[in-house]
Amino acid sequence: MLLKNCLALMTLMTIGGASLGIAEDNAEFKSLFDGKTLAGWHGGEQYWSVADGAILGVTDGKIPANTFLVSDAAYSNFVLKVKWKLHGHKGNSGVQFRSEELKANDKTPPFCVKGYQADIADNHYLGILYGERTGRGIIVNLDADMQKKVAEAINKDGWNEYVITANGDHITQVLNGVTTVDLDDPEGAKSGIIALQLHAGHDMKISFKDILIKELK
Repeated sequence: MLLKNCLALMTLMTIGGASLGIAEDNAEFKSLFDGKTLAGWHGGEQYWSVADGAILGVTDGKIPANTFLVSDAAYSNFVLKVKWKLHGHKGNSGVQFRSEELKANDKTPPFCVKGYQADIADNHYLGILYGERTGRGIIVNLDADMQKKVAEAINKDGWNEYVITANGDHITQVLNGVTTVDLDDPEGAKSGIIALQLHAGHDMKISFKDILIKELK
């Protein structure tokens, strides 16, 4: 009976129809997206909307700089879950965390950010940890073996999920059950906003949903 009850509490997470064999327990998480509006977020209205219960970002690539949908709130230590779909598996995007929104001026358009980015891309950059506008470039790259694991795990035609944990100096990124980043980084910011990226120079669409966060003490 106890075993039956334990099994009843465990739900296998399914992404794009493929079971990842991961127990999904969101009881302690709060949603950062209500599924209907962009309440709690701000960004360029010409790029971001809500469609089919997901946040939709669209660009023809003719933007002066990478642009972001930025959370109104900042977070320090947390576990962040984000499901995403890169339409046609074409383009470049990412999930910013512990990041800073930059002040707009004659050189920096509105809705630009700097900080950690869990990269989303149609190439070998998928899964890396990048330092957007920090001068650090790629903070954690993937070797050939890890790129192969990511390629096997990714769903090019449907939904994928990042689980990002930031706790003190320790950063991890798990993409569809594959840990691509496990880093102690004293140099990195310890608090900041979350943001979703549309990359300059790419004609692309990307959707995000089930954006959930559990803050850690």
